[in-house]
Amino acid sequence: MTKKYAICLSGLFCAFLFGVMALHLALPDRARSETENRTLQQFPAFTAAAVADGTFMEDTEDYLADQFPGRDGWTGMKARVEQMLGKTEFRGVYLCGDTLINRGDEPGALAEKNLSYVSALAEKTGIPVYLGLIPTASEIWRDKLPSGAPVSDQSAFIENALAETGLPGVDYLSVLKEHAGEAVYYRTDHHWTSLGAYYGYTALCNSLGITPVRIDSFTQKTVSEDFNGTLYSTSGVHWLIPDTMEYYVPEEGLTVTSWRSGKAEAAALYDRTYLEKKDKYSSFLGGNQPLCVIENPNAATDQKILLVRDSYADAMAPFLAQTFAEVHLLDLRYYRLPVAQYAAENGIDDIVVSYSVQNFVTDNNLLFLSQ
Repeated sequence: MTKKYAICLSGLFCAFLFGVMALHLALPDRARSETENRTLQQFPAFTAAAVADGTFMEDTEDYLADQFPGRDGWTGMKARVEQMLGKTEFRGVYLCGDTLINRGDEPGALAEKNLSYVSALAEKTGIPVYLGLIPTASEIWRDKLPSGAPVSDQSAFIENALAETGLPGVDYLSVLKEHAGEAVYYRTDHHWTSLGAYYGYTALCNSLGITPVRIDSFTQKTVSEDFNGTLYSTSGVHWLIPDTMEYYVPEEGLTVTSWRSGKAEAAALYDRTYLEKKDKYSSFLGGNQPLCVIENPNAATDQKILLVRDSYADAMAPFLAQTFAEVHLLDLRYYRLPVAQYAAENGIDDIVVSYSVQNFVTDNNLLFLSQ
């Protein structure tokens, strides 16, 4: 390498750095990345305490990374280059042909604590409590994973969880395995599809001794063909064909009430404004909320069911509302009052603690079940 060439190369590199710096200063900071579906770090407040404990520098590094000009394009390019080099795992997500599958976490001490909290709820109430653990795509679509990919044995965890608590279970596992050849999960998102949610609904009804509504009673309606979900956001793999999203259950005759702000407000089974946004899965019931109640005077039974649940229940709730006169949905990330007391005050017939295995083994909020 000649001296002239080295100087030219160094000059180009410095020009690139100054160009990036200039863009960083000129462009406004973004509050949120729609591609990654998350809030971005803002410039941290400069305080003596933050400098002393090191958080100022850590937050500054996160700020520079999150606000890097063209970040979405760079992350996608990085993933594409890594794929060309033979990589199959991208930030904890496996690329399996045209499908993204989350690796997930191994159950640990928190999972054991969460099982004890479910048992504590069952001891506090005279209402039947069921434990429903939903296997994720890494279990049901295990054959799609790269050879030797390390993932936890969710089937074994579910079996052990039911044995440890002694509670009746909702057998989501068997019904999803039975229909594993169908599109029961999204290809770019960690949730089950509306079809997968229907099969979950049938498993729940069967566990309670209730006949589910047949799927041919519904008319499938495609509402989006450009859904890129959480795994698309996390992995940086941005070149797959987007998912299609369907609704099966009509809204007519249902009353939906939400407590997003701490008081009762009229809501909808589907919030179609989300279909124009990145987070299309939140179109089911309008996304995360402390409490939601769906009432159907024309339901197949007059029973009231309470689901202590994660976001998988959002897509299952429309089906449940065809069978149960009242469907109560509690999210412990936002709801802090005693669950047993809520069930007693609202005349609940059955309680189902319904979580995906991945969320169950990582959620710190199940401790509120023991209140």
